[in-house]
Amino acid sequence: MRKTLLALMACLLFISSASAAPGAVRCGKLLDVRGGRMLTDQIVVFDDSGSITTVGPAASTKLPEGISAIDLSSVTCLPGLIDVHTHITADPTASGYQALGISVPREAVTGVKNARITLRAGFTTVRNVGATGYTDVAVRDGINAGEIEGPRMIVSGPPLSITGGHCDNNLLPAEYHSKAEGVADGPWAAREKVREVIKYGADVIKVCASGGVLSKGDQPGTPQYSLEELQAIVEEAHKLGRKVAAHAHGTQSIKDAINAGIDSIEHSSLIDDEGIALAKKHGTYLDFDIYNDDFILQEGTKVGMLPEFIEKERKIGRLQRENFRHAWESGTKMAFATDAGVYPHGDNARQFAKMVEWGMKPIDAIQAATVNAADLLGWASQVGALDAGHYADIIAVKGDPLSNIRVLESVKFVMKGGVVVRNDTASQ
Repeated sequence: MRKTLLALMACLLFISSASAAPGAVRCGKLLDVRGGRMLTDQIVVFDDSGSITTVGPAASTKLPEGISAIDLSSVTCLPGLIDVHTHITADPTASGYQALGISVPREAVTGVKNARITLRAGFTTVRNVGATGYTDVAVRDGINAGEIEGPRMIVSGPPLSITGGHCDNNLLPAEYHSKAEGVADGPWAAREKVREVIKYGADVIKVCASGGVLSKGDQPGTPQYSLEELQAIVEEAHKLGRKVAAHAHGTQSIKDAINAGIDSIEHSSLIDDEGIALAKKHGTYLDFDIYNDDFILQEGTKVGMLPEFIEKERKIGRLQRENFRHAWESGTKMAFATDAGVYPHGDNARQFAKMVEWGMKPIDAIQAATVNAADLLGWASQVGALDAGHYADIIAVKGDPLSNIRVLESVKFVMKGGVVVRNDTASQ
């Protein structure tokens, strides 16, 4: 036991003391995600703040004195990936009535585990949209303090919901008087809730505008928050410098959310032509989580998802994928969003193949998880590309993701802010 504790303390000390030093990476190939070009034999140089200073051909890029480049000449480098819809403190095994046995402290511990897994899978930045008890705030703060290992995080804290809505707790009978902490009914109550979650650390506001799949007693297509309530939420959030993400499966709720000025629509399952036109007009991002349908239908019953949830997914899953293709072909803005936590964390990259299967080219899907996602987060000058001034968030894979997108499911090298998180390239 004593040895185990000492090993844990040493690990924590290493994590807390890890900081960037000036360095460089030499990439056999490097994907220019903005231009969609594969470059060969490139050097990426970064300073002691973990920011990139130079990117250029190895033959003409001079390394700072005393610096030798990490050799990634046998692999392909990309910017760290971004997932804009995660639930880092959730696991699929905490579904249905099993969720009632998860305490807030236990959820935070789960978040620490999942943050590490997510980073090591090549996702160096995530947006977390929904967590109990501000557990995602705690995980974010632990990562930022260097106390735990994980991606850069933008977090929402508890999602806003109407009473009895998708993001309320609808599993207990009336005598418990149970209500989720994000519940707020009416425009002024909703404004107050926006102020409250920001007070306790939210970077972004998550609102449940329609019914959902993994919730009891509602339907995905049913509107929940009214247009008036959504407008109040958006006005308050934007005034306080926060963007708003709306869970919205339903056709009307999608249009209400866009008209209210919401920044991104999550799921977007039943969007119609009018909704697509509105998204294009307003520049609203559509975030389709089109991988997890496979997990829910194949594994949902095994992990405790209620039969009601599975049946709702059967009705909506293919429609969502068809509407993803239609929205993409219509020219809407899209970011990479998976709903990680519904399926196991670390499998985020499995969605790339689905995005390609349903209409995107590999570069389109990669851009959704890099430059597009960075733009949605408001971090376009910091993450999402291997450019001077950006963080040295670098991943590497064996092979060419432009010809085989599935190589992104097996990341061999991860660097975050100039610090190597994992390097399995030596064994390749």
